Amino acid sequence: MMMGGFLMSGLMLSEANLPTSAFALTPVFREYIDTFDGYSFKYPQNWIQVRGAGADIFFRDPIVLDENLSVEFSSPSSSKYKSLEDLGSPEEAGKRVLRQYLTEFMSTRLGVKRESNILTTSSRVADDGNLYYQVEVNIKSYANNNELAVMPQDRVARLEWDRRYLAVLGVENNRLYSLRLQTPEKVFLEEEKDLRRVMDSFRVEKI
Repeated sequence: MMMGGFLMSGLMLSEANLPTSAFALTPVFREYIDTFDGYSFKYPQNWIQVRGAGADIFFRDPIVLDENLSVEFSSPSSSKYKSLEDLGSPEEAGKRVLRQYLTEFMSTRLGVKRESNILTTSSRVADDGNLYYQVEVNIKSYANNNELAVMPQDRVARLEWDRRYLAVLGVENNRLYSLRLQTPEKVFLEEEKDLRRVMDSFRVEKI
C-alpha cells in the first residue's frame, strides 16, 4: 500500500476517476498517505487541511465546522506497543478513549458540566491483516447561564454542544495510532455513511 517511489511524508491522491455526472451523486474521496509515520486514510475531497491544530494531521469540513478528523500516535521512545491487546478488550480501550476525551475537554469555567456515554466498541481485522478497534462515544457540554448566581434556581444549565466522537485504534511500529472523528450529533445520521467510510479506510503500515 505504501508507494516506495514517493519520498513525500504526506501524499494525497484522488480516488478512482469518476464520470463528471457522478460527482453530484457520489461523494469523492482522497487518500492521505504518510509514508514517514506509517499510516493512511481516505477523507472527503472537499475537507480542508488545518495546520497547527496539535495533531499529526487535521482535516475539517468547510461547511460543518465542528466536523473534523485528526490522527495522533504515541512516541515509540516512551511506549512499546506490540498489539492492540496491550490495551485490553475493545470495551477497555473504549473507556481509555473516553477518559482521554474528557481530560482534553476539562474546563476551568464555573458551572460547566459534561455528560458522556460510550455508545459502541468493536474490533475488526482489515484487509491488511491488522487488528483495529473502533470506539464511538457521545459527549454533551452544559453551562449555567448565570454561574455566579447565589440561588440555585437562578443558575439554569443550557446545552452548549452535543457531539459524536468516533475513534479507530491500531498498533504498528511500537506505536498506538488513533484516527479521531468529530461531528455534531444533530448531523450524524446525515453524515454517517461518509464518516464510516473514513473509519474503515484507516490503515497502519510498517516503516
